This record gives sequence, C-alpha cells and structure tokens, in this order.
Amino acid sequence: MKGIVFNLLEEAVSTEFGDATWDRLLDDADLDGAYTSLGSYDDAEILRLVSVASAALNIPEQDVLRWFGRRAMPLLAKRYPTFFANHPNTRSFLLTLNNIIHPEVRKLYPGASPPVFDFDTGDNDDLVIGYNSARRLCALAEGFMQGAAEHFGEQAGITQSACMHHGAAKCSFHVRFHP
Repeated sequence: MKGIVFNLLEEAVSTEFGDATWDRLLDDADLDGAYTSLGSYDDAEILRLVSVASAALNIPEQDVLRWFGRRAMPLLAKRYPTFFANHPNTRSFLLTLNNIIHPEVRKLYPGASPPVFDFDTGDNDDLVIGYNSARRLCALAEGFMQGAAEHFGEQAGITQSACMHHGAAKCSFHVRFHP
C-alpha cells in the first residue's frame, strides 16, 4: 500500500483525536510510523492500525475503515483539487475513478494498485458500483463514497448486496444520492 494512504490516516486521526492518539495507535500496532507518500508499505500495517483503533474504540474494524474513508475524502479534495473540479455531483465524480483518477494515481505514485470499479448506470436514480481489489477494503471504499457525497453537498444512501468477505467475486454497492 502506498504511503499516501498512511499519511491520510495519520492526518485524519491527528485532526480528530490529536497527535497523541496517532502515536498511541502506532505504539499499540508496534509500528514506527515513518511513512513517505511515495513509499510502499505492507498492507498488513494498515490492517494492524485499523485493528488497534477498533479495539481502542470498541467498534468493528469495518466501521473504522468507513470513518477513515469519510474523513480522508476532504483531505484528498484539498491535495488534488483537479480530480474534483468540473464535476457537478458525486455520481459524475465516481464515474471517473477508473479512467481518469486511478491512472493519475498510478502516475503520481508508481507501483500503486488502486481497486477496479465497474458501474451500472442504467437507473438514473441508483448507481450500482462493483468493487474489486485483492485488499478487500470494501468498507473503506464505502467510506470514500460517503465522503465524496459530503464533498459535493449530497447524501449517499448505500446498500451492499454482495461482499468479497462473504464469498462474492466482487463487492457490489447500490448507491442513491440525495441533495
């Protein structure tokens, strides 16, 4: 996993809970926390941080990942405003993930392996989003969707009809956006 993800997690935790909380999470996870944005780190490190945060907060790991995704989206919008420019709404933004945003991510962060999404846009009200990643961080993807909706002044009603954690080949989200 690229260091930028760890940098975003550190900023989200430090902003909401303070630097001491980030340091405690690193200590509890037995990690040094020296993450550079362009560096590549073992996926297990982010999972350890999520696990210790889950234990500290007494909430499921999936909820920690959703929280992180929601909090990271404004940080991404601030760092990479061009990714968000020229989009009137969340739906428009999400539909650019595979063709515009993730190719740029690969240019900015060589070696990055972002998830692959597929979209069913047949219904004007609902967007069906397929998520596929060896990391199986579908809860993080859901949090990013919620955070994107908040960025565009919308709310996202999200239901997950299939999940890789339950044997599905990919995760499937049904998303409806409201002003």
